[in-house]
Amino acid sequence: MTNPTHSFHFVDYIIFAITLVVSLGIGIYYAISGGKQRTTSEYLVGNRRMAVLPVAISLMATFESSIMMLGTPAEVYVYGFQWFVGNFGWFCANMLAIKLVVPLIHPLKITSAYEYLELRFKSRHIRTVGTILGMLSYTLYMGIVLFGPAIALEALTGFPQWGSIVSVAVASVIYTAIGGIKAVIWTDVFQAAVMFAGFFAVLIEGTMAIGGVGRTWEIADQKGRLNMFNFDMDPTVRHTFWNLLVGNFIRGFGLIFNQSSIQRISATSNQRDAVKVMLFTAPAFFLSLTLAGIQGIIAYAYYDTLGCDPLASKQIQNPNQIIPYMVMDIFQKMSGMPGLWLASLFSASLSTLSSGLSSLSAIFWQDLVKPHVKPMSEKRATIIAKCSVVLFGGISVLVAFLIAMIGGTLVQITGSVLSAVGGPLTGLFMLGAFFPFANAKGGIVGAVAGLVFAVWISMGQMMTKGSVKNTRLPPAPVISCPGMNVSRSDFYTMNTTNEALYTAMWTATETTVTANPVSDLELTGISRLYMLSYQWFGTIGILTTIVVGLIVSFLTGPMKPEESDPRYLISFYDEIFCCLPLTIRKVLRCGYNFKREKVIRV
Repeated sequence: MTNPTHSFHFVDYIIFAITLVVSLGIGIYYAISGGKQRTTSEYLVGNRRMAVLPVAISLMATFESSIMMLGTPAEVYVYGFQWFVGNFGWFCANMLAIKLVVPLIHPLKITSAYEYLELRFKSRHIRTVGTILGMLSYTLYMGIVLFGPAIALEALTGFPQWGSIVSVAVASVIYTAIGGIKAVIWTDVFQAAVMFAGFFAVLIEGTMAIGGVGRTWEIADQKGRLNMFNFDMDPTVRHTFWNLLVGNFIRGFGLIFNQSSIQRISATSNQRDAVKVMLFTAPAFFLSLTLAGIQGIIAYAYYDTLGCDPLASKQIQNPNQIIPYMVMDIFQKMSGMPGLWLASLFSASLSTLSSGLSSLSAIFWQDLVKPHVKPMSEKRATIIAKCSVVLFGGISVLVAFLIAMIGGTLVQITGSVLSAVGGPLTGLFMLGAFFPFANAKGGIVGAVAGLVFAVWISMGQMMTKGSVKNTRLPPAPVISCPGMNVSRSDFYTMNTTNEALYTAMWTATETTVTANPVSDLELTGISRLYMLSYQWFGTIGILTTIVVGLIVSFLTGPMKPEESDPRYLISFYDEIFCCLPLTIRKVLRCGYNFKREKVIRV
């Protein structure tokens, strides 16, 4: 960034520092209050007596990382608001989870999501497979979450990436390690408030700088940024109504089986409270994603009004820097406001990182240590869980450093791995919950097949460089940029290895666009799968896991009705198609018993 007015003031650093200090203070408070985190029950699930509102806010904040703060506006800035359609997929998935997943998970009183796999399939091996996939996914994800704000801080202030990565990691590790899930949840509440303060500051000031809400949407509409309904059935088109809706629904449903979600559902005292948590989270998450997307619209309208697109004019090299750049523009005469926004960005990163560390701590103790050691005191077990927080914090820092050294290409590769891991893992949970005849052998083989297939396609797409049909929109004008001598066509041919962080992180299977991509004609036969939109990769991983898992289960001897415990099953037909006649639903049950004992609420 070359604008001389882009600089931080002392008050900005003060506001940013306060955010870290308050987060640490909450951790210290819970380390010395209550039971002082001396038992694994208190440390990992808050003794299963956490209040609804803080748990709900924490769950929402867990998935509102720096990816959303930086990548979602960048996505909309470059490709338009069509992305918004995917929000409905997320929302519907959350609402469906209230009906299906909460009644399944909460009565089990589990700490680790992967305990369910052992209970359902009666196999420790399948639990280990799920644990490995989950830990790999979480560790990579946290490393990238650490890297995201480091890019922004370096671009804004020149602060070195390593300093940002280490400072955020250390703060998060300290308050998570000493305060446990209670500290994580209450710091999430504080950080969510800071996030929304930063959100609304940018929304309000940015809109005022453009000339009001009406003018903002008028510019966006005139320049094609509001075209949301592309009903093209071509699966190779990057974004369509169908792949956004279906792809995000599948991924959204998968997040319910995420360890952070399971941990918070289990932290509530009864099933009714768990349902309330999800009822709050679904619309709140929808709102926050929408606000992040609107920031992208405002950024485009703002630079269209100025007549100087910083990306097209190469004042910034990465679309993910567009919001930090705009923040420094609109708040250049308002000391403290850039610091507030930076605090909101780091709050988003801290909330995700601390939740991930808490989740990994629960997984490490419950799935890897406890089943393989002799019974030990609660104090010693809690110490092991706390030490694991430090361990995984260090690993996340190493991952972030690796990404910083390699650059954008590794960011996309890492994101591809996340997508490849997440799909089969979700498929494994769905195989167990929806198909009572699936056995452990089918689950293991299905998960491995789904992982291999998804990794092969996503990496193949990366290596063939760009067969997906992109829909990049024309940039804002550059005519008013000082000393500008870049043609509009340069915007399209510039290397975009650092694509929108939203794509690289949540799904990250879009091909890097280059000046000379491989043509569609060069991809023949099965290699044409590399042309698929990244939105379908999660679905492919899930379907592969389920289909292969069912085939292997039938070949090796499916679980018999008397072997299946209804406590670990979801009767999809009874819950969703309850209007069907009972005789038809009985046929669809295939002779299996789905009736659970009633849960006694306390």
